[in-house]
Amino acid sequence: MDIYYFFKSRVDFVRQFYDTASTPYVERKRLINSQEGQFVPPYSEDGEPAFLDEWTEADESLHVLAYSCISMLASALHLYLESWVRQSRVPINATTRKVAFKNGWLGGYGAHFFDNFQIDFTASPANVQLLEEVILARNSIAHPSSITTHRAQYSNSDFKKLRSPFFVSETEFALFADIDGDKSWMIPATVHVSEEQLSTAISEIENFAEWFEKTIISATSIR
Repeated sequence: MDIYYFFKSRVDFVRQFYDTASTPYVERKRLINSQEGQFVPPYSEDGEPAFLDEWTEADESLHVLAYSCISMLASALHLYLESWVRQSRVPINATTRKVAFKNGWLGGYGAHFFDNFQIDFTASPANVQLLEEVILARNSIAHPSSITTHRAQYSNSDFKKLRSPFFVSETEFALFADIDGDKSWMIPATVHVSEEQLSTAISEIENFAEWFEKTIISATSIR
């Protein structure tokens, strides 16, 4: 089976899904910001921004869409690595499952492929730390902490793994940047996924898979 073909198909779907589904929300925000079309503000003296609810709904929709794409990316990477475990015909042993996977499945697969094929994930040209962050973000998205918001938040345990989170807004990052130690994240940070951040995550996952594909084929002679 051509594992990379199916992996790439999934990633390409994520890319086009976001591009297509985000268009109406991006356009609505643009029209409101530029006061065009049906979003020309009526005369008012109350000081409340016109069409604030419509703008907020569009912005929240973009975040939920990006969250869905991050979740699909994490699933694509997991399926890709698990498929290679099966295709290589070298199962993950019980000790690796118990120990290496304890702190995350990416590290667990890394231990498996290093022990059996001498493939070191850290030798990849991709940002492996960012791949870990995609997985952590997906976990936060899948297990929201509050019913009051659509936005996911990082947990305290996440910040033990992340010194400088990628999926955080510039505003929140700047708010805590000058504070040392654990105090820097006393307020749970929101998982923020912009179009640019999503694009970067997609590129890094693709870079990793391209490198891994060549490396595992060379190590196993499986095609």
